[in-house]
Amino acid sequence: MNPEDFDALLTPEGQALLAELRELDPADELTAATRLRRTHDISLVSAALGQSRLRQRAAAKFAAEDAARMYFTPDGVEQATRASVAAHRAERFRALGVRRLADLCGGIGGDAVALARAGIEVLAVDRDPLTCAVARANADALGLADRIEVRCADVAEVDTAGYDAVFVDPARRSGRGRTFDPEAYSPPLSWALAAARTVPHAAVKVAPGIPHEAVPQDAEAEWVSDRGEVKEAALWFGTAPGTVRATLLPGGADLAARGLPPDPPVRPVGRYLYEPDGAVIRAHLVALVADEVGGGLIDPTIAYVTGDAPHPTPYAAAYEIRDALPFGLKRLKALLREREVGRLTVKKRGFAMEPEELRRRVRPRGPHEATVFLTRMAGAPAMLVGEPVAWDGRIRV
Repeated sequence: MNPEDFDALLTPEGQALLAELRELDPADELTAATRLRRTHDISLVSAALGQSRLRQRAAAKFAAEDAARMYFTPDGVEQATRASVAAHRAERFRALGVRRLADLCGGIGGDAVALARAGIEVLAVDRDPLTCAVARANADALGLADRIEVRCADVAEVDTAGYDAVFVDPARRSGRGRTFDPEAYSPPLSWALAAARTVPHAAVKVAPGIPHEAVPQDAEAEWVSDRGEVKEAALWFGTAPGTVRATLLPGGADLAARGLPPDPPVRPVGRYLYEPDGAVIRAHLVALVADEVGGGLIDPTIAYVTGDAPHPTPYAAAYEIRDALPFGLKRLKALLREREVGRLTVKKRGFAMEPEELRRRVRPRGPHEATVFLTRMAGAPAMLVGEPVAWDGRIRV
C-alpha cells in the first residue's frame, strides 16, 4: 500500500468499503474481492481488503473496538506496543507529572494513543510518510487529534527542549531480520540514551533479553509481562536509578529491588513448586519470590522455587508436587497409566526434550490430568509431577 492508496481509504467511498468489510470472514475474501471489483477501483478494493486483514490481526494487541476503527501497516501491526503495556507506561508517565512528551519513533501511534488518553500532549515523530499518515488517521479516528501532533522527520533533527519527557522505541529489525546489537537499532541505543538524558523523565524501549550489565547505572530497568508472557523491557530515566523491576499485567503486580538480590539457597524439592513469572525471571528477582514463599531453588541454574507450604503470590504460579523423580520415560509412562492421566501439561526448563516429543512417547490416556516439569535437580535430569494450586478458586498458570 502506498500513501495514495491509503488516502483513498479515508474518502467516503473508502470508508464505506471498510464498513462493509468489517465482519468479513477471511475465507470469503476472494468472493468479496471479485464482487467489489465490479463497482470499485481495483487498487481501492485491494487496499480495503488489506486493511481489513490488518485490523483482524491487530485485535490481538488492541481492544477490539479500537482495532476496528484504527489503521495499520504490516510492520505497524508487528511492531506496535500491546495496548495494555502502552497504557501501563502512559500511566507511569502521568504519575510522574508529565504533561508534554515527545514520542520518538512513534510508528502508527499506538503509544501516542495511550499517552493522549492519559491526558498527555504528544509529539509523535516518524520518518516514514505512510506511517505518519496512518498515525494521523488513528488520532482522528479515536478522537485524539487535539492531543497528538504527528511530525514526519528524522528523530535526530527533533528539538525536545520544552518537553517533560521523551519515549524512544528504536526499530530492532533490519532487512535481514531482528538485530541483537543495540548499536544496530534505528536509531542506535547510544543515541536513544543520550536523548533520554536531555529531559526530566524518559523511557527507552529495549529487547527483553538485554544483559543486566548493559543497563546504565543512571537508569531503572523494567520488564513487563502480560498474562505471563514477557512483552518488553524499558530503561527509565528520572525515576529510580539502579532499580530493577518486574511488572505483571493485567493486575499490575510490581516487584522491585535496588540492585540484584543474592541468589536463593538450593534445597530439596518440597511439596510445592513455584514457577516465577517471566518478567520476574528476566529482572533477576527470583530471590524475592523465594523469600516471600519461604523456599529455595531446586537447582542453582533453574528458576523454579520449591517450598513446604502454600503461599499465595502474584509473582509465581504454584503447583502441588506429588512425585519428584529422576528422569525416565518408562517410569513416567507407568506413573501416568497408573493414575489414568490423559490430559498432560508439559513444562520444561533446562531440559533438552520438547513437550510434544514427550507427549508422543508417553501417549497419555485417561480421564484425569496432571502437569509434568522436565528440569534438573542438583544438576541431574529430573521430572516433577503435580497439579496447579488454586488461590481463591482461581488457578494461575
